[in-house]
Amino acid sequence: MKESLGVYDYWAYDQRPKITWPGGAKVAFWVAPNIEYYELDPPQNPSRKPWPHPHPSVPGYSIRDYGNRVGHQRQMALLDKYGIRGSVSLSVALCEHHPEIIQMCKERDWEFFSHGIYNTRYTYGLSEAQERAMIRDSMETIHRHTGQACAGYLAPALSHSERTLDLFAEVGEELFGDKGGIYTCDLFHDDQPTPVSVRSGKRFISMPYSLEMNDTIVYAVNKVEPRQYATMLKRHFDRLYLEGAESGTVMCIPTHNYQVSCPHRIKAFEEALEYITGHPDVWVATGREIADYYMTHYYDAALDSMAAQSATAGKKG
Repeated sequence: MKESLGVYDYWAYDQRPKITWPGGAKVAFWVAPNIEYYELDPPQNPSRKPWPHPHPSVPGYSIRDYGNRVGHQRQMALLDKYGIRGSVSLSVALCEHHPEIIQMCKERDWEFFSHGIYNTRYTYGLSEAQERAMIRDSMETIHRHTGQACAGYLAPALSHSERTLDLFAEVGEELFGDKGGIYTCDLFHDDQPTPVSVRSGKRFISMPYSLEMNDTIVYAVNKVEPRQYATMLKRHFDRLYLEGAESGTVMCIPTHNYQVSCPHRIKAFEEALEYITGHPDVWVATGREIADYYMTHYYDAALDSMAAQSATAGKKG
């Protein structure tokens, strides 16, 4: 039995060094389109079924294919309109299946980070060597098709293991030095970037990636209507903007093109983007840009602050 991951300390907001984003911004804002590939009839995993229906799940497969065929360009046009460069949470098999999508993102200087190979192949049950090979494959594929050193990771279908962070940091260092494997989106524990301990000792952080604002959670799990989603996004931003006056916060909107880009939902998303980008003191950035800025300007101060509290701190989370 293990009580926690043991990779970060409890660290209260009022005990942290102040963060100020570029230009004095209160909120660092990024959008993470999950551009995924789902197999119609994938290999079975004993811990999780890829589809809730009997295989093959043609409805499940085809609606996700709608996202890549139609929804992607609809969302891309909207992000273009508001000057937002996406940070793509990528099922890297898409580089082979739909290279046209990768090219469109490259032309706009979007970031690519790893979301595994297929979103129907999970980390559960993999040996350390198998998970390491999967992570290496995904990072090498991104570099081969985009030229980017992969900085971030979100486990496929959120199938995180106890060693995922260690392996991603290690493989990133092996492939790209301090440019690769520097942040995770798999920890939903904070509204600011925070240092995370990995066994190699590499400088590594958790990047705020809001599960509550994730359109799949909103629409498919919580059954929220589009107008409510727009309100949720604006209220979420309002609170982070208010608190960001004291110390900079991060807001992420994770999206899926088969969810947010449906014709009856896209206007709600646009309403939120117009609202957020219409405020002063908002830094519209990519995940990598936020991670790099934090690690350059605040990472060391954060470690010092956490060390000063270590005598009274509880167990690591």
